[in-house]
Amino acid sequence: MTLETGAPAPDFTLRDQHGQAVTLSSFVGEKAVVLVFYPFAFSGVCTGELCEIRDNLPTFESEEVQLLAVSCDPMFALRAFADQDDLTFPLLSDFWPHGAVSSAYGVFDEARGCSQRSTFIIDRDGILRWSVHNAMPQARDLEEYTRVLTQMSA
Repeated sequence: MTLETGAPAPDFTLRDQHGQAVTLSSFVGEKAVVLVFYPFAFSGVCTGELCEIRDNLPTFESEEVQLLAVSCDPMFALRAFADQDDLTFPLLSDFWPHGAVSSAYGVFDEARGCSQRSTFIIDRDGILRWSVHNAMPQARDLEEYTRVLTQMSA
């Protein structure tokens, strides 16, 4: 299943690395959302990507934009991952029911039991405006996100 640009983003509530519930629809009318699905905490490419996002956080988390990163790792693993790499943005656990949110977005890899490397940008109205899907070993181009976010706020 592939989500279409212009369609409403599937709503969800997941727990972050601190056990707090985060609901996508709570940002409607308030902020655009950069929704980053990544395969595994502590893996090389994912760690590199999330640390690059951390190092450029004002682009992805501001009064206008909220960053949410999703993997199928358990909440406690995400807490250790966040603490190790000083990741202060929400890392959401799609652990149980395993991969339910990843599946709703069409990015759950059944064979590996993890999220695929995909990103969705959702506008303030909760509408999917842009997405990109990268192969497992291929890191994302964060400059592309910046261009899309800049165009949306113009």
